[in-house]
Amino acid sequence: MIVVFTFGCNEIRITMQQLIYIGRTFYALALIVYGFQQFYFGTFRDVFFSVYQDHLPMLSLFAYAFGIYLIATGILIFIPGKGRQASLFLAGVWLALFFGTHITYELLSQPNKLYHLGLWATPLKELALAGGAFVVAFSFESDPSAEKGFLAKLMPYGNLFFLYTITSYGISHVIYAPYMVDIVPAGMANHLFWVNLTGIAMISAGVTIILGIRIRIIALFLFLMIFLWVWLVHVPGTLAHPIAANRGNLLASTFDALAFSGTALLIALTMKRQQWVEDIENWK
Repeated sequence: MIVVFTFGCNEIRITMQQLIYIGRTFYALALIVYGFQQFYFGTFRDVFFSVYQDHLPMLSLFAYAFGIYLIATGILIFIPGKGRQASLFLAGVWLALFFGTHITYELLSQPNKLYHLGLWATPLKELALAGGAFVVAFSFESDPSAEKGFLAKLMPYGNLFFLYTITSYGISHVIYAPYMVDIVPAGMANHLFWVNLTGIAMISAGVTIILGIRIRIIALFLFLMIFLWVWLVHVPGTLAHPIAANRGNLLASTFDALAFSGTALLIALTMKRQQWVEDIENWK
């Protein structure tokens, strides 16, 4: 398949493989930026490791090592024959950190009520990154009969981690809409409307793709929406504040959105069906 973009008398032709490469690039660039931030701050970003990190001995050393790992994985995604395994292993790392640090903190040490969805915004971002790593791995061609290991078998279902986060964020947009109006660009009228519309769009996209309904077209719309956020919401916020503001969260959030847009693009281009739906339909 070839996509043609026309600008006046000029045409830009992009093949399916090039678009897949772009999706992987978005995710890989985010990893590289995360890695350099680990060196800059000498601690784990709170998305990656819960507040339990404060009790780690030699915290900076662990943070630097993890930064090297993220940069290396981002680079490996670009190398033929290496990207799939590197992405799969990263998915396992994200899941281990999510269940081992965030879930344990929320269940054992969180002083607030667990049912407040806002408390889960940070942990769910790591879950989405795990889902994105599975989607990146899935985008590399492989022989299904040769799949071995738990992570490889989980890979066709990995997109659900990403989509669960997208759906949850959509619900949060609706629930906490009055508190989120400031993120809408100042030049747009009726900020509350746009926050609610965005929330409804995320919920709709997440649920429909989870159910395997019109995956390609819905995922492409999700990609476009998140990609627009990168430039309309995240980039202006990042440029308006220094890199060190809030431990670099604005810059990292910009690349979160870029990674999520790349994940949605890869779902649209490489996921023909929702595996769990097919499993149920073929169940005998």
